[in-house]
Amino acid sequence: MIKHVVMFKMKEGVSKKETARVLKSMEGVVPQIRDIEVGIDFLQSERSFDVILTVTLDDEVALDAYQKDPYHCDVVKKFMHANRQSSVAVDYYVD
Repeated sequence: MIKHVVMFKMKEGVSKKETARVLKSMEGVVPQIRDIEVGIDFLQSERSFDVILTVTLDDEVALDAYQKDPYHCDVVKKFMHANRQSSVAVDYYVD
């Protein structure tokens, strides 16, 4: 199994709840996703990011397919690229 984790810092004025809704909308739509978790930061410290996405996938083939999925690309990535200030990601294997 693989965990794909992305943290987003959103542009000023962008709704974090709407961002979380868009990310969570992949559930049941993008077939490679085995589990999805979306969270909104409540601390809002200087080093905080605003929203986190954690997706569980079977393997690297599924991760590649997820990255190319039409809904992920045309809806989610389009929204995130237009509304994020920055993001960081990590992909790792789960034992």
